[in-house]
Amino acid sequence: QVQLVESGGGLVQPGGSLRLSCAASGFIFNINPMGWYRQAPGKQREWVAGITGGGSANYADSVKGRFTISRDNAKNTVYLQMNSLKPEDTAVYYCNRASLGNYRQTQHDWGQGTQVTVSS
Repeated sequence: QVQLVESGGGLVQPGGSLRLSCAASGFIFNINPMGWYRQAPGKQREWVAGITGGGSANYADSVKGRFTISRDNAKNTVYLQMNSLKPEDTAVYYCNRASLGNYRQTQHDWGQGTQVTVSS
């Protein structure tokens, strides 16, 4: 059974940083692309960042230069380092296994997510 458990969210001031973690189980982690996604109140869920099994990363334009996705295949965990946070980054953040070549197509049911709130 696939499990995706996100953690690391919280309340942070504009300009601050957070590091999110996602522990995955139930599938072969190290060969699969993984993505981070977010859903703000009243908006559709959107893709934020993705990383291949080999470590190549891609980002949405809205976070490029501020967010860094990484993975530890030995721990079946993917991370999202978020710097220079803005109020518009406020959302529930989720991870998921992505389809090969298309981070916007995910493979599993969503986990509980982790809330990120950027506010002064």
